Amino acid sequence: MTAPVHAEGAGAADPGVLAGLLERRLAAVLGAGTAVSGLARLTGGASRETWSFTASAGGARRRLVLRRDPVGEAGHGAREAAAMAREAAAIAAAAAAGVPVPRLVDAGTDAGIVGSPYLITEHVDGETIARRLLREEEYAAARETMAAELGRTLARVHSVPPDDVPGLEAHEPLEALREGYDALGEPLPAVEIALRWLERNRPAPIPDALVHGDFRTGNLIIGPDGLRAVLDWELVHRGDPREDLGWLCVKCWRFGSPLPAGGFGTVDRLLDGYAEVAGERPDPADVLWWQVYGTARWAVGCRAMAERHLSGEAPSVELAAIGRRVCEQEHDLLLALGVPPAPAGPAPGPAAASDLHGTPSAADLVGAVAHFLRAELMPATDGRLNFLARVAANVLDGVGRELALGPEQERRHRERLAALGYDGRAALAAAVRSGEIDADDPALLAAVRAAVDDRLDVANPRYRPLPGR
Repeated sequence: MTAPVHAEGAGAADPGVLAGLLERRLAAVLGAGTAVSGLARLTGGASRETWSFTASAGGARRRLVLRRDPVGEAGHGAREAAAMAREAAAIAAAAAAGVPVPRLVDAGTDAGIVGSPYLITEHVDGETIARRLLREEEYAAARETMAAELGRTLARVHSVPPDDVPGLEAHEPLEALREGYDALGEPLPAVEIALRWLERNRPAPIPDALVHGDFRTGNLIIGPDGLRAVLDWELVHRGDPREDLGWLCVKCWRFGSPLPAGGFGTVDRLLDGYAEVAGERPDPADVLWWQVYGTARWAVGCRAMAERHLSGEAPSVELAAIGRRVCEQEHDLLLALGVPPAPAGPAPGPAAASDLHGTPSAADLVGAVAHFLRAELMPATDGRLNFLARVAANVLDGVGRELALGPEQERRHRERLAALGYDGRAALAAAVRSGEIDADDPALLAAVRAAVDDRLDVANPRYRPLPGR
């Protein structure tokens, strides 16, 4: 029996309450007596919730997916409702243009229906997990043709007249990126170097199109036979269509593959597929510009998600962990601009024992909790709780590395800044922006690269040797 139905406040976050809300709504859409079963929140999705369930009505069973804004968070209002309506319209317009998308069942902006603005679509069989798609033999044939298929799909996305999706927003990309970056109040020299490069190398403008905004591996449902659906249209907007091509090629979306087009193939094959449908082939140099832009955008995006946790808006170990991924994007920015990392140093030895606090040390305690999460909590859980336990264990691994490496890294960091004549990272970033120090200065690039390498050695040392640029 489901819980009493009430959508107001955080009560709708309870799965029992949500099931009742869905039954009430789907009775109007699918028929009276609709029953909901198997409701489960899926992992991933730091900005929106995704739930799978089965709806039974009139003897028929349908597997459906709910996407909704998080329930009970501050700041949700007319803008978020408009974004959900825009996403629903974009899915419908894309389907009409031949883009494979999940069939839209229902959408609404009234938070009183299921607790927040929402979409309900048909379930599409297939795989979204990138590491499986890029490694498992089951998808080997799909991988061979996927880069060209994604190019053709993007050309169809970009064929949708922007006016067919009411309320599409447009922005000047560099201005919007800098505005979001500045709002965070954490200047980063690597991002400033990238912004200067983007200003100097911007390609000539082309006519606006409908831009998906988050077209990448992980937001695609793929089967052994190829692409089955394009997901997550929440960032759809009006802009330069090359943005989608560059975003697909951002290094973090390759998940360890050396192939730049989403981990599936070469940029040439991606653009060849695009040209088959669009009738024209974008310049690879322009796609590279958008790749660098996308990498900087994701660096800012990671930090912005962490801010939601730090500000108290949405306390979350997942959001906090994403904040430490900023250095991965700084690393990728420097790689794309031709600044390679130094060889990795030896693994750190144990931190010096505290004469005051004794044993177990702070590092020992951190390791013990990480072990508990992996050895005891994860085997006893599944779904989102299992995912968050893994995230938490990874966070503790990073804390342990910082305890071991941090003091020496901090000493080197201060020495590098002093050699350049600055007393902090923010001052160095400001000097790059103002032109006081040239973004191409070899001493600057060496110092920034060394700092990023140190941060990466703490946050995720496995990221540094991944192939590609």
